[in-house]
Amino acid sequence: MTDIREIRFIEPDFDTLAEAEGRVAVCVPAEGTMGRAARRLNRLTRGAVKRAVEAERWGKLKDGDVLSLAFPAGLVAEGLDIVRLPRRPKPEDARRAGAALARAAGTKAVTLLPDGTRTPEQIALGLALRSYAFTAHKSEKADAPAAARVMCDKADDVQAAAAPLLAVAEGVLFTRDLVNEPANVLSTVAFADRLLALKDLGVEVEVLEESDMEALGMGAFLAVSKGSETPAKLVVMRWNGGGDAAPLALVGKGVVFDTGGISIKPSQGMESMTMDMGGAGTVAGTMMALAKRGARANVVGLVGLVENMPDGKAYRPGDVLTSMKGDTIEVISTDAEGRLVLADVMWYAQEHLKPAAMIDLATLTGACIIALGNDNAAYYATDETLSQAFAKACADEAEGAWRMPFGPGYAEQIKSDIADIKNSGGRAAGSITAAEFLKRFARDDVPWIHIDIAGVAHVAKDLPLSGKGATGWGVRALDRLVRDAYETKD
Repeated sequence: MTDIREIRFIEPDFDTLAEAEGRVAVCVPAEGTMGRAARRLNRLTRGAVKRAVEAERWGKLKDGDVLSLAFPAGLVAEGLDIVRLPRRPKPEDARRAGAALARAAGTKAVTLLPDGTRTPEQIALGLALRSYAFTAHKSEKADAPAAARVMCDKADDVQAAAAPLLAVAEGVLFTRDLVNEPANVLSTVAFADRLLALKDLGVEVEVLEESDMEALGMGAFLAVSKGSETPAKLVVMRWNGGGDAAPLALVGKGVVFDTGGISIKPSQGMESMTMDMGGAGTVAGTMMALAKRGARANVVGLVGLVENMPDGKAYRPGDVLTSMKGDTIEVISTDAEGRLVLADVMWYAQEHLKPAAMIDLATLTGACIIALGNDNAAYYATDETLSQAFAKACADEAEGAWRMPFGPGYAEQIKSDIADIKNSGGRAAGSITAAEFLKRFARDDVPWIHIDIAGVAHVAKDLPLSGKGATGWGVRALDRLVRDAYETKD
């Protein structure tokens, strides 16, 4: 996977600043009051820091913004970045500042002086996340990002505070790598192999093959796979850090490529369907994050890996499938395949793992993007306590999510004349009717959330903490949810 930028926390050593390579950065509050490090840099640069924070431009910045000086006199560094941050910044602003430093530095070395800012570990998180670039398939390999030094008091304590955050960042990068990979590289088999490697971190990993799923009666899931040369796989990952507690189940849609099947998609934009395994990618990244930071919780991640292709053996509109639960499903569109995969995987999770709660994630509907764009995932919840905990985790991590409704009118749209249910209710309220479909496969006694991440998993614009492409949305929020609601306490 893409290597995370190495970030070292060391005690301040101002005598080395003049010779520091790459970029040097220092934090200064809005009022321009300079701390020890800023004053030293001001002397080295012959008053450049003071002039910068007294300039009109400085007053127009927001917390987390950076004012950059190119090739400052008195420094070997190519740039001096003055970061506007208060002594106690909001975590979101601190991360945004770190991301701004990453953009300015590219692959160059960074020397950061928080200079009294209380949460340098949050700046480091933003720096790590925004230093990511997916270059695996470029013939001219870019240099890996050089190490960053963070000079701060009580460096060992800051290092300890940063360690779990950087572990989560590694999970985010793992998700981004998976979602960015092309389908000819990340087949169902290759995906399962990458997840098997999580055993090295202490995660128990089991791979169910098509024969296993046939024995379990997963007729909905397996129907999607019929047109593909690559076999469907169900990967179950267990992190057992919470004693005897029932696990939280995370379920991810892993369609490694989606042509739409017989209901084939338009050719324009179909290349983006390599990201239709985004839900599985988020689950995988979350499991890595939990393992790397040693979460004191029991969490099981399940991903249904499949490819949706047109073929003489492919399932068709008008077919009737039988799910693992036993419900029959009329196929209206073979391009509404993700919910068929999730239905069987969700039922398996509840039948065989007895979770305390269940959350599924999927790049499920274009309707979600029409409703909420790229700023929020749509989520649906059957339990108020779980819903509130998830919403708080998203807010704390600044990962946008908006709760959407269920309702009997929406459920009516997916009633079938010839089966128990049909897999599409048409264009109207498409994200909601998809959630209503999945709701039939969530037991009443299991708190459940469905998250439609179609608009946030992969974007065509730069975001504060990620560039174009895969975002890794959801790893930080789910990790926070586990920390806040499911970890055993001392």
